[in-house]
Amino acid sequence: MLDFLAENNLCGQAILRIVSCGNAIIAELLRLSEFIPTVFRLKDRADQQKYGDIIFDFSYFKGPELWESKLEAKPELQDLDEEFRENNIEIVTRFYLAFQSVHKYIVDLNRYLEDLNEGVYIQQTIETVLLNEDGKQLLCEALYLYGVMLLVIDQKIEGEVRERMLVSYYRYSAARSSADSNMDDICKLLRSTGYSSQPGAKRPPNYPESYFQRVPINASFISMVIGRLRSDDIYNQVSAYPLPEHRSTALATQAAMLYVILYFDPSILHTHQAKMREIVDKYFPDNWVISIYMGITVNLADAWEPYKAAKTALNNTLDLANVREQASRYATVSERVHGQVHQFLKEGYLREEMVLDNIPRLLNCLRDCNVAIRWLMLHTADSACDPNNKRLRQIKDQILTDSRYNPKILFQFLLDTAQFEFILKEMFKQMLSEKQAKWEHYKKEGSERMTELADVFSGVKPLTRVEKNENLQAWFREISKQIQSLNYDDSTAAGRKTVQLIQALEEVQEFHQLESNLQVCQFLADTRKFLHQMIRTINIKEEVLITMHIVGDLSFAWQLIDSFTSIMQESIRVNPSMVTKLRATFLKLASALDLPLLRINQANSPDLLSVSQYYSGELVSYVRKVLQIIPESMFTSLLKIIKLQTHDIIEVPTRLDKDKLRDYAQLGPRYEVAKLTHAISIFTEGILMMKTTLVGIIKVDPKQLLEDGIRKELVKRVAFALHRGLIFNPRAKTSELMPKLKELGATMDGFHRSFEYIQDYVNIYALKIWQEEVSRIINYNVEQECNNFLRTKIQDWQSMYQSTHIPIPKFTPVDESVTFIGRLCREILRITDPKLTCHIDQLNTWYDMKTHQEVTSSRLFSEIQTTLGTFGLNGLDRLLCFMIVKELQNFLSMFQKVIMRDKTVQDTLKTLMNAVSPVKSIVANSNKIYFSAIAKTQKIWTAYLEAIMKVGQMQILRQQIANELNYSCRFDSKHLAAALENLNKALLADIEAHYQDPSLPYPKEDNTLLYEITAYLEAAGIHNPLNKIYITTKRLPYFPVVNFLFLIAQLPKLQYNKNLGMVCRKPADPVDWPPLVLGLLTLLKQFHSRYTEQFLALIGQFIRSTVEQCTSQKVPEMPADVVGALLFLEDYVRYTKLPRRVAEAHVPNFIFDEFRTVL
Repeated sequence: MLDFLAENNLCGQAILRIVSCGNAIIAELLRLSEFIPTVFRLKDRADQQKYGDIIFDFSYFKGPELWESKLEAKPELQDLDEEFRENNIEIVTRFYLAFQSVHKYIVDLNRYLEDLNEGVYIQQTIETVLLNEDGKQLLCEALYLYGVMLLVIDQKIEGEVRERMLVSYYRYSAARSSADSNMDDICKLLRSTGYSSQPGAKRPPNYPESYFQRVPINASFISMVIGRLRSDDIYNQVSAYPLPEHRSTALATQAAMLYVILYFDPSILHTHQAKMREIVDKYFPDNWVISIYMGITVNLADAWEPYKAAKTALNNTLDLANVREQASRYATVSERVHGQVHQFLKEGYLREEMVLDNIPRLLNCLRDCNVAIRWLMLHTADSACDPNNKRLRQIKDQILTDSRYNPKILFQFLLDTAQFEFILKEMFKQMLSEKQAKWEHYKKEGSERMTELADVFSGVKPLTRVEKNENLQAWFREISKQIQSLNYDDSTAAGRKTVQLIQALEEVQEFHQLESNLQVCQFLADTRKFLHQMIRTINIKEEVLITMHIVGDLSFAWQLIDSFTSIMQESIRVNPSMVTKLRATFLKLASALDLPLLRINQANSPDLLSVSQYYSGELVSYVRKVLQIIPESMFTSLLKIIKLQTHDIIEVPTRLDKDKLRDYAQLGPRYEVAKLTHAISIFTEGILMMKTTLVGIIKVDPKQLLEDGIRKELVKRVAFALHRGLIFNPRAKTSELMPKLKELGATMDGFHRSFEYIQDYVNIYALKIWQEEVSRIINYNVEQECNNFLRTKIQDWQSMYQSTHIPIPKFTPVDESVTFIGRLCREILRITDPKLTCHIDQLNTWYDMKTHQEVTSSRLFSEIQTTLGTFGLNGLDRLLCFMIVKELQNFLSMFQKVIMRDKTVQDTLKTLMNAVSPVKSIVANSNKIYFSAIAKTQKIWTAYLEAIMKVGQMQILRQQIANELNYSCRFDSKHLAAALENLNKALLADIEAHYQDPSLPYPKEDNTLLYEITAYLEAAGIHNPLNKIYITTKRLPYFPVVNFLFLIAQLPKLQYNKNLGMVCRKPADPVDWPPLVLGLLTLLKQFHSRYTEQFLALIGQFIRSTVEQCTSQKVPEMPADVVGALLFLEDYVRYTKLPRRVAEAHVPNFIFDEFRTVL
C-alpha cells in the first residue's frame, strides 16, 4: 500500500495540509494578540467618550440602519468614524482574515471527512485512515488543533474585542459584500462566549463545550478519535521511556490532545464513569497540571470541576495522600539525580569511552531529570492555580511543603540538566559523524598488528627469542584476514564476529604459552583493545540522539520559564559567566519549536518561514529580556562613575607643586572608578562568552545582543530624562524654560561623557550609538506629536523610528501635548506670545510689553541645540510647520464662515471696490471712504488679527531655528554646508534653465532628488521659511481687499519709534509689528501672486490718496497711518528679498526716499 504521506497520496496530503495550516493559524493568532489596538478594549474613560459611539458589538446587527442614521445625524461623528477607519482598517482586516481562516479550517476538515465517507479517496475510509500510523496521528491532531485555536482565541482576544473588530470590519470593508464572504458564519462561530482570562473571573456555564459545538462535527469521527487516543500510544513514545513510572510523561502530548478533544463530546465528561476512570488511570494517575500547546497550562482539578464523571475519576489522583506521595517522590528523585548530574558535569568526567560504556545509565539519568523538572515546574506554577480556589490552594501548599520546593534549586537543576544534555548531544553528534572513519581506523590497526605477529613467527623478523612456528604464523595471518573482512554496513554480523575474534585471541594466549613473551602479549592485548573499540563504535546509533531529543522536550515551559526570569537575572548579576550555562537552557527551550513546525515542514508549506520566525522571535525576545540585566547593571555602575568624575575627581592642572601631588592623586575616588570600570568589563565578558547561537531560525550574536541591550537601556534612560526634564508650569511667574534646558543639558552631557568613557571597555562605537539612538528618540517623539495634526496617524508598528528590540518608551501625557517636544514647543509659543511680548527684530529678542523686561532671545535656540542637538531643533521646526498648517486651515474656514456668509460685510466690500477702482487712480475723499468701511467690518478683525499674529510668531521662530541650524552647520560641518549650498544653487540654475528652454533636462516625476535635498537643506538651515507653501488654496473673492482693510484697521494701534521701528501704542490693545507683517506675508504667499499684486496696489493707492488729501488741506506732517503703510511696504520688500521696484510701482519713489527725513 502507498505510504500515507507520499506526495502522490491525495488522501494523506489533504489532511497533512489541513494540520499544517492549523499550526500556522495558531501562530498567527498568537502573533496578532500582541497587536490588538487598545481602543477596541474601550477600557479607559477617554476612549469610551471619544469612540463609544462608533465602535459597536454584535448588538449593531439587530438594527444597523438605526445606528448608521445616528452617525449620519452628526457630521463630527462621521468625520471621527472616517478617521478611525483610515487608521485601523489594515489591522482590523488582518484580524478578520485570521478569524476567517479559523472558520475555513473547520469547514475544510468537515469537507475532508465527508469526502472520506463518500469514497472520494479510493480504498480510504475514516476507519482505514485511523489504522494507518500517520493517518491516525493526523486525524487526531486536526481535531485537537481546532480546539486549541478556539481556546487560544478566547484566551488572547476577549469576546467583546472580537465582536467590535468584526463589526468594524463589516462596516468599513468593501470585501464583505462579495459573494464568497461568509461573514455570518464567522460571527456565529466567534461571538463572545462570556469567558474572561482575568484572574478570579467566573467561568460561563457549559463552557467550553457549547463554544466547541458552534460548528457541528461528525459525531462518529469524534468518538473514533477519542477511542484511538484512549487505547493507543499513537506517537510510540513509550519506547523512549521504558520505566513504568515515566508513563504519564511519555503520553503527555496525547493526554493534552485527549483533554481538548473531550470537550467535543462532553457526555463522556459528565456521565461515562468507566471511560473517565480508564483515562485518568492511564494518563493522569500522578499529574493533574498539563500543558496543552506551546506552554498553555491547565489545571484539571479546576477545569473538570463542573463534570461529574471526570471529577469523580480525578478524585483518586487528587487525594491528599497521593499528592503527598508524588511530591515527596519527585523531591527525592530530583535530589538524587541532581547529585549524579553534578558528578557528570565535573571537568574531564564525560569522556568518550565513559559515555560509550554507560549509554543506558546516562539516558536513565536524563529521563529522571526531565520527568522531575516537568512535574515540579508544572505543579508548582502560579498560572495553574487560581488563588481564589481554596482546594487548589491547599493542594499547591501541600506540594510546596512535601517537595521542599525552592525555585532557585529547581532552576539550578534545570540549568545543570540542560548543560548535561547539551554536552551529551554534542558528543554524540561528533561521534556519529566520525563513526565510520574511526571503525575503519581500528580495523586497520588490529589487522596490521596480526600481520606483524605472523611475520614474527615466520622467523623473518628478529624478535628476541621467538622461535619459528608455521602454525601460529598461518593462524595469525588468517585472523588478520578475518579482521579485514569485517563489514561496516552489516553491523550485527560484524559485532558477533568481533566478539568471536576477541575470544580466539584470549585462547591463543593461554594454549600456546605465549604469556612468557611480553611483547607478543602486548600485541595481542592491543589488538583485543582495538576490537573492543570497534564494538563500542558500532554501537553508536542515531536512536540515542532521537531518544535524547524526545526526553529533553521543554515545550511545556514555553510560558512557565518566565517565572524564573528574576532568578536568572540575579544569578547573572552575581556571576556574569553564568550566561554560558543559560545558553544550553535557551537551546533546550528552542526544541519546543519542533512541535508546531513538524507538520508545516512535512507539507512543504510556505508558512514555514513566518511561523518559525514568530516562535524564534519570541524566544530571542525572551533571551534579550533575561540578558538585559547586563546593560542595566552596567548603567548603574556608569551613573556612579559619572558622579565620581563630575563631582569628586578634580582635573589635574598642567603644572603643580610636588607637595600638592597627594591632594590631586585622590587615590580613593580613582580606585572606586577603576573598580566600577572593571565590573563593567566583567559584565561585557560574561555576555561575549556566549557563542553565536542559532535559536530556532534566528542567529543570535552575543556582540549584537550586548549592543542592542546597551542601546535599549540608553534609550530608556534618555527618553525618561527628556520626558521628566521638559515639564513646565504654565502659571510660573518667570518662565522655567531656560533653567530646565540648562539642567537637562547637564544630564544629557553626563550621559554622553560617560558613554564615551565606557566605549573602549565594552568594545562598541559609543558616539555612533549615541547619535543614532538620540536622533531616533527625538524623531519618534516628533512623529507622535505630529500625529495630532494628521488624519491618518502613524501607528507604532508602522513607524520607522520605533523598534521591537530597542523600543522607545511612551509616557502618559501631562497636558495637551503628547510628548516632551510638544511641551517644549508650546512653552516657547506661550512665552513669546505676541499679545504679551514685543519682538525687536534687530536684536532678535522678545521683551515684555508691560514691564519692558527681556523675556527671551536667540540664545534660547543655541541652548536647545546644546541640549537636544540638531535633531531637536529640526523636530521643533517640523512641529511648527504642522502648527502653521493647522492655523492657516482654521483661518480659511473662519474666512469662509465670517466673511463669505455675512451679507453686510459683502455689501461693504462691494461698495469699497467700486469706490477705489481703478486702482491706479486717486480716491477722492479717501478718509471717509476708508474709515466707514473699517467701521462697518470692525467685528471681524479680532479673530483675524489673532490668526495672523500666531502664524507670524511661528514664522519668526522658524527663522530663528534656521539661523541657528545654519550657523552650527557652518561651524561643525563646513564641508557639508558648502556642498549643500553648491548643489542647491546648481539645481536651481538647471531648473531655471529648463523653464527658459524646455529641451534642457529636469528631474522626472519619479526622481526623489528634490525631496531628498530639501530634507538636507532644512536640516542645515539653508532655506527660507517665508517662501514655503503650507497649504493648497482655492480662489477667494475680495481676498486682497479684506487683507488691505485689515492692515489699515490695525495701523492706528501702532506708532513709529526712531530706535525700535513700529511699536504698540497701548499695551491694553496689543499688536506686535513683526508677527503682523510676517503673518500677512505668509498668508498671501499661499495664494496666487496676483492677489499680492492687488493687495500692494491697494496700499499704494491708500498712501497716494491720503498724501494727496493732506497736501490739499495743507497739513504739514505725514499722517501716522501713511508712515505705517510705508513701513509695511519697506518691511515686505526686505523680508521677501524682492527688488525695491516692486513697491515703487505703486508709490512714487520720492515719497519712499523722503518719509524718514520728515519723521
